[in-house]
Amino acid sequence: MLKRLLTLGWLIFSTTAIAEPSDAELGEWQDTIRKHAQTLAEAPYSPPNHTLPQALQSLDYDTYRQIRFDPTRAYWGDDSRFSLQLFHSGFLFPHPVELNLVEGDKATSLTFNPDDFIYEGKAAELETSDLQGAAHAGFRLHYPLNTSEYHDEFAVFLGASYFRLIGRDQVYGLSTRGLAIDTALASGEEFPAFREFWLFTPEADDTAVHVMALLDSPSLSGAYHFRLEPGHQTQVDVDATLYARDDVTKLGIAPLTSMFAYGDISHNRPDDMRPRVHDSNGLLLKTSRGEWIWRPLNNPRRVRVSAFLDANPQGFGLMQRERSFDRYLDTEAQYHRRPSQWVTPQGDWGKGHVELVELPSPDETHDNIVAYWVSETPLRAGESLPLRYQIQTRHQAPTAPLLAQVIRTRQGNAAVPGEADSQSAGQRQWVVDFAGGELARLSADQPVRLRLDAPDNAVTLPQVKALPDNTWRATFRVKPTVSPVDVRLALTLHGETISETWSYVIDPLPKRGDEDA
Repeated sequence: MLKRLLTLGWLIFSTTAIAEPSDAELGEWQDTIRKHAQTLAEAPYSPPNHTLPQALQSLDYDTYRQIRFDPTRAYWGDDSRFSLQLFHSGFLFPHPVELNLVEGDKATSLTFNPDDFIYEGKAAELETSDLQGAAHAGFRLHYPLNTSEYHDEFAVFLGASYFRLIGRDQVYGLSTRGLAIDTALASGEEFPAFREFWLFTPEADDTAVHVMALLDSPSLSGAYHFRLEPGHQTQVDVDATLYARDDVTKLGIAPLTSMFAYGDISHNRPDDMRPRVHDSNGLLLKTSRGEWIWRPLNNPRRVRVSAFLDANPQGFGLMQRERSFDRYLDTEAQYHRRPSQWVTPQGDWGKGHVELVELPSPDETHDNIVAYWVSETPLRAGESLPLRYQIQTRHQAPTAPLLAQVIRTRQGNAAVPGEADSQSAGQRQWVVDFAGGELARLSADQPVRLRLDAPDNAVTLPQVKALPDNTWRATFRVKPTVSPVDVRLALTLHGETISETWSYVIDPLPKRGDEDA
């Protein structure tokens, strides 16, 4: 439908030599896709009716990975620093995605061609008839990210509204999504999907590439514009407009999805030689007041949802803060190279909250962590919502240079060893270690204090002390409780806050025989 509209003159550009689209030209394309999304939202939802051949539907993970795009047939590579490769439908990706190459005022549809792909192993046994009805499932973008001789993959758009990003010297870890709808609600989650993409052909010297997308789901449709700039910190500027078909109960904006199997505060650990397994180990927030909050992640016993109230937050993200190989000892997964990801809202996001969802997971093969923004103002049927924000992959968290950061959180039984009737039996000892910022220049006799907020009579023995390696340790004990204990703490010096705020909700200890909380 949209390609017919383009042909009929919705967009009129100069037919001179092709150049990188100007802001005005991009605006014209975006306006057209917005009109298409709005028209789509005014009609009843129509799910994809494409039927994938059974041979492709039944592909397992290993066989699907044996279907590779032929790099010699990549787009753009001869005339640009960027190159484009495509994904084959099948396995978990049964629904086709329409792909269009844009050059100047023309959009050319990329039709599926099996000659673009290399079929190896069991995939080589697929018959020609098995590929009738095959399609594209998504795409990936390449750029000389680490060396000038090789085009590294730095962005993947594949599956629903998921896309993944990496910066220099990183490997894929957490994922980004276009939207999250009704996450962690009893009614079940709705997964919007990108149905069509427009990929703008980059010039030879371009350091950024533009991608536009049409999103659709039962509740809404949306038009997205991504400007992707790969580098040490790969950056994506997102400009989207949503059009509600129905009322949306919970709209998760700029969602990040990650994995946390176990780490420092995990009580019951698997029988595994690796000390930690996670793509991210904390949620970091910068509030509208400029407060930095660190919330450690965990693999909970049951679904846990945490909300951080704010108005016009300055940023939030899921961080992989521990960067040393010896923290993971995993030569294959290389968790020490997984990216952190930071979202910077732009414009007026109003009142709402950053929501963190932690799901129980048996192992590292499941993404069980989701974080996103939820506006206080719901999106109703017939309404539209413009959104702008920036995403960055990070090696280090973007905290204030003078603030100390949490480098470690640990917990354990507070009972005194060897005492059968220890008065602290049943209590939990919590340790939060800080480093950096002003702490690096303080002697051990400086009057650093601990500011701790917790329910009355739930916490005992709050202390702070210097450690031998220029780090400082905050400790406290939690008494046995029947309800969760919400604890916040930070370090101060002469009444001034000198650290980020550590925040955590401590669940009651499970009964004997239960799994760890």
